Amino acid sequence: MSYKIIADSCCEFPEEYRKDPRFQSIPLELMVEEEVIIDDETFDQADFLRKVAASPKCPKSACPSPEKYMEAYRTEAENVFVFTLSSKLSGSHNSAELGKKLYHEKYGDKNIYVCDSQSASCGETQLAMKAAQWSEEGLSFEEICKKLASYRDHMNTYFVLDNLETLRKNGRLSGVKALVASTLSIKPVMGADTGEIIQLGQSIGIKKALAKMAEIVAKEAVHPEEKMLMITHCNCKDRAESVKKMILEKIKVKGTLVMDTKGVSSMYANDGGVIVTL
Repeated sequence: MSYKIIADSCCEFPEEYRKDPRFQSIPLELMVEEEVIIDDETFDQADFLRKVAASPKCPKSACPSPEKYMEAYRTEAENVFVFTLSSKLSGSHNSAELGKKLYHEKYGDKNIYVCDSQSASCGETQLAMKAAQWSEEGLSFEEICKKLASYRDHMNTYFVLDNLETLRKNGRLSGVKALVASTLSIKPVMGADTGEIIQLGQSIGIKKALAKMAEIVAKEAVHPEEKMLMITHCNCKDRAESVKKMILEKIKVKGTLVMDTKGVSSMYANDGGVIVTL
């Protein structure tokens, strides 16, 4: 059956997906002081990071409207799969669900599956690529929905950031009970528990924190030879490649994908942040 993959713009689609009409990104809006930046193909990461660094105020984001999702669901494709930021981090999931309700009220029945990724960035990419794979293999809509939920529940997300202030000031660290002051050069290794950010460990300095993250990824990996290792980075490809190398020295995986962050991920990861999903 024909299919369409939709994700909010926190999802980093590989280049070949961005050129495929079966894949659509629904942009969030980013605010740096009074300026509104649309997180679409016009997003300029270097310019955005400069503006954030120059501003004394914390940047903010706004999720897409339900109407934007509803219009994206208007497609000839028989099956529509939608992937959003964790509902504990953004209102994007609620907008996507409301957009689905609006679509059914206005246009009638359609196979639309809205998946709360319980992750972000490459976590959404993981799920989008599985939906495409299983659709190409000819699985039914119901089978794919069930497999996506199971894959999501067994997928792990990890990240190490140079700067946690954007997450902290925007109230995204409510699940973290205590964080050591960043002035001590102690970098926490973070993860996710059903979509809520948690602390998994910490190290002195970014290099040791990245190594600690690689150790945790390898230790917690279950059947990694069947999965894709995905890494997104904010303006630090060398760090991402280093993390990939450290992980692959410990475990074997089905494949790897390294990508630079788009707007929303860049805002929260900040310059130098690295995100891993497996």
